[in-house]
Amino acid sequence: MASDQERRLRRDTLAVRAGLRRSQFEETAEAMFLTSGYVYPNAAEAEATFKEEVERYSYSRYHNPTVSMFEDRLAALEGAERCYATPTGMSAVFAVLGGLCAAGDRIVASKALFGTCYTICADVLPRWGVEAVFVDGTNLDEWREALSVPTTAVFFETPSNPTLTLVDIAAVSELAHAAGATVVVDNVFGTPLFSTPLAHGADVVVYSSTKHIDGQGRILGGAVLGRESLLREVVRPMIRNLGLTLSAFNAWVLVKSLETMDLRLRAQAANALQVAQWLESRPDVVSVCYPGLDSHPQAELARRQMTGFGTVVTFTVDADKEGAFRVLDALQIIDISNNLGDTKSLITHPATTTHSRFSAEELADMQITAGTMRLSVGLEDPLDIIEDLEAAFAAR
Repeated sequence: MASDQERRLRRDTLAVRAGLRRSQFEETAEAMFLTSGYVYPNAAEAEATFKEEVERYSYSRYHNPTVSMFEDRLAALEGAERCYATPTGMSAVFAVLGGLCAAGDRIVASKALFGTCYTICADVLPRWGVEAVFVDGTNLDEWREALSVPTTAVFFETPSNPTLTLVDIAAVSELAHAAGATVVVDNVFGTPLFSTPLAHGADVVVYSSTKHIDGQGRILGGAVLGRESLLREVVRPMIRNLGLTLSAFNAWVLVKSLETMDLRLRAQAANALQVAQWLESRPDVVSVCYPGLDSHPQAELARRQMTGFGTVVTFTVDADKEGAFRVLDALQIIDISNNLGDTKSLITHPATTTHSRFSAEELADMQITAGTMRLSVGLEDPLDIIEDLEAAFAAR
């Protein structure tokens, strides 16, 4: 949790100072504690530790000083009481939803989810006797109807992957709380810089810190943020007992990544807007989705609940799968990859990669066609990105 001093500091200072723990050697850079266990001065303190009568490190499956630095720094940036780090973004999602829901419970989720998130809600949780209900996340009437009965959890991502549709966080949170539900928001596309779901009424925020937080294609990680009391009850037992533990090395990389996250994301978002505007001018592009464009059907909501519009642009060309593949294969600078939020520009074909498990009907319902491509815009010169796309379109 943030100290009194940290609560007074501004965001850019928190990004390099929050959660800092120096060893007895007073090192400048954050230390990496590559240790599995810890020793006790006597047997009585070991006993008191396991009785949770004292707070100290006992085993790195439970906690580690380097992991604590990452958790405290991200919590300070997010404005959250507590953060628990996990080894991947999907383990963060599972830790929350699996910790909240038991047999007989009910979850309501937006249909516009990343493929594996959808699988957890549609396949994994129902095996445990959890009822899963899916709605159009943009339609408040569907949320209202689904939440007219008691519900345990509400889960959605905003903007969504890959079609960048938004959910009204404040409105849905109000409906969810009236139904007794805990609101969990996947904020990967919103990013910790541009979207603050907790400030709009959500209870829990989850991240794949692999994406924008590291943002340099090096490591895997995840994070869960929210109220101390809620996460201690729901998430902490899942992490401790299932081994959903972030490694000290990955935590150290993420600590250092947070120092430059704001700088990276502001530049990438500016590039993304320029690329999106150029794509809108292209006659061979059927549609462009980017929350920062006036043409986005939820542009007003985006401006209301976001301070920036992210690094991802999704566009559709008038092509079948083979035509889309020719565009992808002709790119010389932009890499084909299913990752996103990287300093390098990355592109993928959702229908055959991230959302390949969905049926043709489900893809059509999500407005994902054979010509749809998801572009994660990096730090290259935006004119080079545009010229690369232009040449690839010509190859189609």
